[in-house]
Formats: sequence, structure tokens, C-alpha cells
Amino acid sequence: MSPRTGEWTLRRRLLITFVVVGVLTTIVAGLAATALGRTISRNDDLLERVGPARISGYQLEAALLNQETGVRGFVLTEQQDFLQPYYDGQKEQRQYLESLRIRIGDNQKLAQDLDRIDAAIAAWRTQYAEPLIASVRAGQPPNIGDDDEGKVLFDAVRQAITTFQNDLTVVRNEVYDDLETAITTLIVVGILALVGVLIAGVILWRALRSWVLQPLERIGAETKQVVGGALTHKVTVEGPQEINRLAADVDAMRSSLVAALSTAVAAQDRLKEQTDQLAAQTADLQRSNTELEQFAYVASHDLQEPLRKVASFCQMLSRRYSGQLDERGQQYIDFAVDGAKRMQRLINDLLAFSRVGRTTGEFEDISLDSVLDRALTSLGSTIEESDAVVEADSLPRVHGNPILLTQVFQNLIGNAIKFHGMAAPRIRITVEQKGDVYEFVCSDNGIGIEPQYAERVFVIFQRLHGKEQYDGTGIGLAMVRKIIEHHGGRIWLDTEASSGGGTTFRWTLPVPSPTEPVDAQPATTGVGAARTESDA
Repeated sequence: MSPRTGEWTLRRRLLITFVVVGVLTTIVAGLAATALGRTISRNDDLLERVGPARISGYQLEAALLNQETGVRGFVLTEQQDFLQPYYDGQKEQRQYLESLRIRIGDNQKLAQDLDRIDAAIAAWRTQYAEPLIASVRAGQPPNIGDDDEGKVLFDAVRQAITTFQNDLTVVRNEVYDDLETAITTLIVVGILALVGVLIAGVILWRALRSWVLQPLERIGAETKQVVGGALTHKVTVEGPQEINRLAADVDAMRSSLVAALSTAVAAQDRLKEQTDQLAAQTADLQRSNTELEQFAYVASHDLQEPLRKVASFCQMLSRRYSGQLDERGQQYIDFAVDGAKRMQRLINDLLAFSRVGRTTGEFEDISLDSVLDRALTSLGSTIEESDAVVEADSLPRVHGNPILLTQVFQNLIGNAIKFHGMAAPRIRITVEQKGDVYEFVCSDNGIGIEPQYAERVFVIFQRLHGKEQYDGTGIGLAMVRKIIEHHGGRIWLDTEASSGGGTTFRWTLPVPSPTEPVDAQPATTGVGAARTESDA
């Protein structure tokens, strides 16, 4: 049966269905909760009242037997120590009677039984036990008639306890019967609930199939026709109002897709044109890279050859006419030689800078401890001449290029040694893992860098001091930044740490991912707690 347009909405149908099911479920749940509560209550009575009361009754009887035994032992031996069970039994008797009165609650019959037990115990103690103990202490021999009287009194105590246990057994049986009834009720309610759930599930399934699934299947069949190429086929379905609105939305989407199809065709044409432009730009970029490589070759060979000749002939002039030139002439020749050599260094450094990331090899699993060792070996003579001390933490393993990372340590340590103050250079290298990166720190006790030059020091050919004070081309830190960024990290001057004196550089390198064959924990080989000039 297919509902017609204008009938109840799907929301209203489902609401009424769920309300009916909810009411029935609430009734069943109430019955189950009542039966469960009764079961728990009766079970608690057995475990917390009746059972412990029976045990306390047996313990009370044992305490009374201890009292009787103590009295008999004292009468036979006339030794005071034999009365200890008598007095201990009195304490236990009071404890067990108090526990029993708590366990029985408001049960009047059991309370009366306890009163009779208490009275019988008092009678046995006042009429037999205490007088007998007093007569023995006074040195009077016990009377055989008294012993018979004591037996009668103690039998009365036993009878009272037996009556209490029998009445308690009756209460226990009543609780058992009530608990069994509650459990039976709970099982019946559970079965009814299960049957009700199954019936409700069947009803809901048939309702959802009639109200939702079948109309949706018809919408799917209509949509398949559109997907098959019938773009002009209108999607219409008879069903609840929500399903009708869904069919209308699907048809609206069909209309939008038809309208967008023509736009997509035009966009595809524009994309093809842009792809052609991108291919042309890629070709231009490849030509530019080729020209850059040709320039690097020329810079490394052809441009340096005239410089070498200038430097060589100037040196020959200096040796050939030594003593014939005045001081100014010799100074001019020295300037020419120095300028040629500085130009060679600039060309070599610029060439190395341009090659970073292009001709320096692939990344590999490397230990930064071994990288630092190679850098210290290269700086061995400089470290020894300056009496420098280089201390380093145990460094981790990373994924990178060992040659480039060696240049990083070599440049940073070399700068720290070059720009040292009056004291011998002291360089400290530490590392800490922060999330997915390792953060390295290189600090020294040198002359420091002013905060306003924190970015300028990383610009190529930028120098903070004249060549007369410190030699160099001003490309070292620019090279370091390019290498670090090529490895996916960053480097900066820590102006706060440097404010107290010296220079502190910080840089990061990515922690190798678990898929890479790299031990992500810091390595413990190669670099110890400290490296001094003897390490070189």
C-alpha cells in the first residue's frame, strides 16, 4: 500500500508509533523494576539480616557454653584463671544480642524471643552462676542440688535459643518464598518484554519499509535513469511529504547538474588552456635551471681563471721588482692580490650556496653525533689554536644529508670561535624534542649580536664587521639557513638568551616518522658530555 500525498507526514507517523511503543515499554519497564526491586530487597534480607542473625544465634549459644564451662572449671579447680571464659563469654553474649536486635529489625516475634533469651540468661547467672562462684570463693563446698538447679536453668536458656532459631527459620522460609515469587515475576516480565520487543521490531520494520524504504527505492530507480543519460527525465515519487520533498530536491539537483554541465565543459576548455600555459612555464623553468647550471660551471672555471692570473701576475710583479717599488706601489700590488683572492672566495661561496638542494645528494639515515665529529675534525686546528672548548649533548638520528648538516655545525662552531671575546671560546650544543621536531641550541661566550641584526645576519653577503676586523664573505649563516630550510626546519637568533652575553642560535629538524628506518630516540654514540680541543 502506497500512502498518497496529503496523508500524515512521516514524522507524525513515526511519532505516534514510537509513543505507543514507548508507553508499552514504560509499563513493562515499571513491572520489571518493581519485580527487580522486590528481588533485591528479599535478597538483601537473606544476606544482610536473616543469614547473619542465624550465625549470631549460634555464636550466642557458643558464648553461653563458654560461660558454663568456665563456671564448672572454676568450681572443680577453685583457680581464678578458669573464670576467664566466663567473663569473655559475657562480653560476647552482649555483642551477639545487640547484633541480633539490629538484624531482626521490627519483627516483634523475634524481639520477644530475644527478650526471653535475655531473661533466661539473667536467671541462670543470678540464681546459679554468681552464687556458686561466690560460695567457692568463700571456701564453701558446692551443693549437689545447686548443680541440678543450674542444669535446669541452663536448659531453659537453650530452649529459648532453640525457639528463636525456629522462629528465625520460619522468617527465612517466608523470605525465600517471597524471593522465589519475585524472581518468577521478573522472568515472566522479561519474557513478555522480549516478546514485545520482537513484535515492536516487526511492526517498525514493516512501517519503515512501507513509509521509507520502498519510496526511497523508487527514488533510486528514477535517479538511475537520470544517471543513465536521461537528463531530461523528471524525478517524481508518491509517498509521505518528506519523501516527496526529497524527490523534489533530487529533481532540482538534476536541473542544477544539467545547468552546470555546460559550465563544466567551458571550464574544462579553460583548464586545458591553463595546463598548456603551465607546461610552457615548466619548460621555461627547466631552461632557466640549465642556464643556472651553465652559469655555475662558468663561475667555477672560466670566471676564476682570470682572477687566478691577476693574482699570479701581481705576485710575480711583487717578487720581480721587490725593492724597486716604493711602499705605495707595493701596497697597490697587495691590494690587487687580496681583491682577486676575495673575489675567488666569493665566487666559490656563491657557487656552493646555489648548489644546496640540487647537487648535494639524497637524504639518508644519519647520526648527528658522527656529523658533529666530522665538523670538529675539520675545525681541529682552529679549535686548538683558539683553546676552544665544545660541549654537546648526545644528539639524535635524523633523515638528512650528512655533507650539508656537517656544514651547519662547522659554520656555527666556526663563527663562535671567530667572533670570540677576550676569554677562550666556550661553545655549548644541546637538543630537546618538542612534538614532531628536534630543537637544537648552539650558544657561546663570544662578542654577541645586537637584536636589531637578528635577521640581517642570515642575508647573503651581509657583514656586521669590516674585513679588516674579521675575514670572510658573509655567506656562512645564509648557507646555514638554506640548508636547514632544505631539511624542513628553521633557524633563528635567540635574542633573549643572547641578551646576557654571547650568541645563541636555535634551529629545528623534523623527527623522523615511524615509517622511516630511523631510531627516533637520541643516539648515545659518538658525542659525550663534552668535547674539548683534544677531541680535534
